[in-house]
Amino acid sequence: MMFYLWIMFFLFICIIVFFFFKKVYIRTSTMAIVMAIGIFTQGVLLNYFGADLFQHSLGKTLSIMNLSIWFAFILSFFIALFDGKFKDIHYSNPINRFGMGTWVAGTSICGILFFKQFSKWGYISEIIALTNIVLWVIYIAISLKTLVEIYRTKSYRNVHGILLLTTVSTQSNVLLFNTVFKGFPTILNLSLLSIGFCLYIICFFFIIKRYIKSSWSIEEDWNNTNCILHGALSISGIACLVAGIINMDSIRYIWRAAFLIFLIVESIEMYRFFRRIKHYGFKNGIFIYDVTQWSRIFTFAMFYTFTSLFHTHLFIGSFVIDPILNMGVWIIILLLIIELMLGLRFMIETYKKSSTEYTQKNKATSPF
Repeated sequence: MMFYLWIMFFLFICIIVFFFFKKVYIRTSTMAIVMAIGIFTQGVLLNYFGADLFQHSLGKTLSIMNLSIWFAFILSFFIALFDGKFKDIHYSNPINRFGMGTWVAGTSICGILFFKQFSKWGYISEIIALTNIVLWVIYIAISLKTLVEIYRTKSYRNVHGILLLTTVSTQSNVLLFNTVFKGFPTILNLSLLSIGFCLYIICFFFIIKRYIKSSWSIEEDWNNTNCILHGALSISGIACLVAGIINMDSIRYIWRAAFLIFLIVESIEMYRFFRRIKHYGFKNGIFIYDVTQWSRIFTFAMFYTFTSLFHTHLFIGSFVIDPILNMGVWIIILLLIIELMLGLRFMIETYKKSSTEYTQKNKATSPF
């Protein structure tokens, strides 16, 4: 285990040096990458390939990579804070504030990964959990304040699925605390679950109101984050399973609701897919990178995990469950590979652009 911890420590040092000297400011929702890779590792791969695969190097290697990315993003937030750019980047835009929910959910997943892969260092996961609950309280306070602002000003025009990160972040804490602490109190489980479901209903109302009341186009105004409509229900179902205080019939209804919304949302996504190709072509319509696309991988992986954990209680024919469990994993892997390739291309293009601008600036100021 020490070997992997030394690798993680080395990566942390490299990241600190790189982020400090490059002054890297990431977007608010970029922690969705950590969420997606985390649930892919601990949910999809673990449930499909079994625990044996993760008792060896693969599980620890993927976990270390994700923990390193998580640490890098936290460092970027602090750099933005110390440089006086935090408010402009992460708070000024009211809708963007909800993206802070990825910080809570990403931290929850990393706390779980650390506890599962490095159990001898479990106290670190406990510290992460206690810190995360404070972050969650601050985030929910900001989110409720923003929801009130949106309601009072009737500014639903830019609302989308990012609001449901309030539910995702809340239920992620249920998963984290029930993993790290044995015998987590029932009253706290019930409180968090109830808050999560209430926030889902409120945010669902806001999103539906936006698309009913306002004119919009499928190509431009349907956001990637709307897939969190089913992802938030999936993580809520998993939280109910882990907490162990909700009866199976109720969880079965949650799965059915998640499945129905999954079908509706992804049907809209497919229609949007073809419309964007028609209007913009393949390159500009589909093969473009946006950090919100990671939410699709996260929600697909979360629905897959929910189904794999609960499929014996669903009483639904194998013609529905088998494709989800047998084909779903490969669809998620394909989506992850595509997203990694798009992200890598975006990073290379951004680096080339910044290097060109830096060179031109130096030439313009050079006396020679």
